[in-house]
Amino acid sequence: MDTPHSKVAMVSGGARGIGRAIVEELLRHGWRVSVGARNTAASFEGFGPDRVRVYRFDAEQKQTEADWVAATVRDFGGIDALVHNAGIISTQSVVEAPDEEVDRLLEVNVKSPLRLTRHAWPHLLAADEAKVLVMASLAGKRVRAPGASLYALSKAAVLSLAHGIRHCGAESRVRCTALCPGFVATDMAVGVPTEQWEKLTRPEDVARIARTVLELPASASVAEIPISWQVEPQF
Repeated sequence: MDTPHSKVAMVSGGARGIGRAIVEELLRHGWRVSVGARNTAASFEGFGPDRVRVYRFDAEQKQTEADWVAATVRDFGGIDALVHNAGIISTQSVVEAPDEEVDRLLEVNVKSPLRLTRHAWPHLLAADEAKVLVMASLAGKRVRAPGASLYALSKAAVLSLAHGIRHCGAESRVRCTALCPGFVATDMAVGVPTEQWEKLTRPEDVARIARTVLELPASASVAEIPISWQVEPQF
């Protein structure tokens, strides 16, 4: 475990899956972490409240976004990195999905991280070479089946959001990177054939890449990183 330093990261959806792996990776390497989650009972053994705290965050409840940012600044003194990891999946096609499904997917996957970035922006500007990390997906770069098309639409929008944030932070040296994993061995990959499961990208793999990006200097601006458990012809 590295010696704690002053860097503070906010990680949405940090109670489980990829988000939890990112939180644990950052904690092991000295970061202080503000975890946003619907499950505020989540705990991180071996780390006290000076290193990690869990706050109520629900992407479908706007007030929790502002409250989480305010609580992070109050308890940790600032924000050096913002990791947009929270998201939901859909197996509906763009032709068949009802408006309610479309609205919910865009609300959680796109509009909430957009609003969170706005709330955190003044604090990111005040930090030394701040970072924003957006969990997009390979689904945002290609569509493989009708049942993946609505989810892909939301992730394509997320990818564009990441590039928009990147340009907004160009002069102030707030860097933004989109991570674009394919299938990762979490509960969101339920249904993947058994023979493939052991070959999938692990949450810890994504977490290592995430930390590397967050710790890069502003002179190394990385726009996006595609990640797959197999070699894909598109990449």
